[in-house]
Amino acid sequence: MLSQCHSFVLQGIDAIGCEVEVDVVADAMPKTTIVGLPDAAVKESIERVRAAVTNTGYPFPMARLLVSLAPGDVRKEGPVYDLPIAVGVLLAEHVIAGEKHKRLMFAGELALDGRVRPVSGVINLALLCKKLGLDGVVVPLDNAHEAAAVDGIDVYPADTLASVVSFLNGQHEIEPVAPIDVDEQLTTAMPGADFADIRGQEATKRAMTVAAAGGHNIAMIGPAGTGKTMAARALPGILPPLSREEALEVTRIYSAVGQVPKGQSLITQRPVRTPHHTASPAAIIGGGTVPRPGEVSLAHHGVLFLDEVPEFPRPVLETLRQPLEDGDVTIARAHSSIRFPAQFMLVVAMNPTPKGDKPADAFGQREMDRYLAKLSGPLIDRIDIHVEVPKVPYQQLTGQRSASTSADLRQQVLAARDRQSHRNGGPLKRNGLLTGRELDTHAALDDAGKDVLKQAMTELGLSARAYDKVRRLARTIADLDASEPVRLPHVAEAISYRLLDRDR
Repeated sequence: MLSQCHSFVLQGIDAIGCEVEVDVVADAMPKTTIVGLPDAAVKESIERVRAAVTNTGYPFPMARLLVSLAPGDVRKEGPVYDLPIAVGVLLAEHVIAGEKHKRLMFAGELALDGRVRPVSGVINLALLCKKLGLDGVVVPLDNAHEAAAVDGIDVYPADTLASVVSFLNGQHEIEPVAPIDVDEQLTTAMPGADFADIRGQEATKRAMTVAAAGGHNIAMIGPAGTGKTMAARALPGILPPLSREEALEVTRIYSAVGQVPKGQSLITQRPVRTPHHTASPAAIIGGGTVPRPGEVSLAHHGVLFLDEVPEFPRPVLETLRQPLEDGDVTIARAHSSIRFPAQFMLVVAMNPTPKGDKPADAFGQREMDRYLAKLSGPLIDRIDIHVEVPKVPYQQLTGQRSASTSADLRQQVLAARDRQSHRNGGPLKRNGLLTGRELDTHAALDDAGKDVLKQAMTELGLSARAYDKVRRLARTIADLDASEPVRLPHVAEAISYRLLDRDR
């Protein structure tokens, strides 16, 4: 007896359909085979299915059992196929009757007693179900709210195999999860740290505001304990809220690696990733035998913060160059290539020297030069803003909180982003992404601005990439100033943010 039901396969963060076929041959030697490039977890699933079916009180066939996971040329991994295989077996044994299963997709891990455990990638399954025009998905109870973020389909939460069988046989109904109001969740998301909690450092806050307004990468250089880490943590609070499309895309990435918080349907705040300096290139950029997204993809539409960046190995830092330039990562393997989105703001912090203090003599200056030389020129060129974060005087530490709150700075950023959106052709086209040709149109400099930029190019030895960085920054500073023309003060401030260029 042959049966079929629908499930899915994750390729990177993209879901493709998987047809689960179960063939039971009664007059053959009992043997179970799973085909379709299964990994070890998938091969073991038949034992979990056998125990779950029998412990729930249903018969398991003592016959030749062939399970096919199509397409056969795509590797399958994880316990996601336990529930669809069990449904296929019970269809073949006529325990499940009717055709209700044909309009549904299934995913879930089975415990030995028949409970349905959560799996990864459920929101991707829901998006695929909607794309294929099917009616809904049957997913673990703990994943149901995640799938409910996708409108237009029914999401049936399954807690046990017995409840799924009864539902498919029409013996009792499983109430679909109420659709999630994505817009409400996004508007009520609360930021974390507030810039008002940072004493002094008004120049740093200004640089952070410019970075947020144009989506620019930023490096903070200063002694230990000056508030660099706190400023990085406060940055998401002044960024625009995630749009519906951005939230779904970020959640797809986190769902693929099983990092959506339990009971939460969406990632509602811009992600902030802070990998340790011992992280490997694969952890940062993504990889593995079956490619998985790395930190740069988990920071998509958010912030990647590298504290004490000179302590990171040089190969790790150099892997950042492609995603910073292209906004995505391609992981190549012998059998396929997987693309992960990686459009993020890079925020790095560093001490002037390994000891954390600022050099006081010629020997200390040489030590500082050696320490900062760990960052390559091409990487520095890809960081738009270099700002010095000095020690905070005692009077400012004991004074009142700063007048620059995250709420105030966020209003400035939103106004600048609105101007960019109308001029550049959409909210995703930030100033930090403008090409040289677009800069010629949208960031044309007057004669005074050209002269000061020419002088800076000569005296600081700016590269062609840094030249475009200055123009992008000047465009953003003009937007914060509510000025359509890019004027001399805007160019001068932009040049002042190329601090590391002066040390090379």
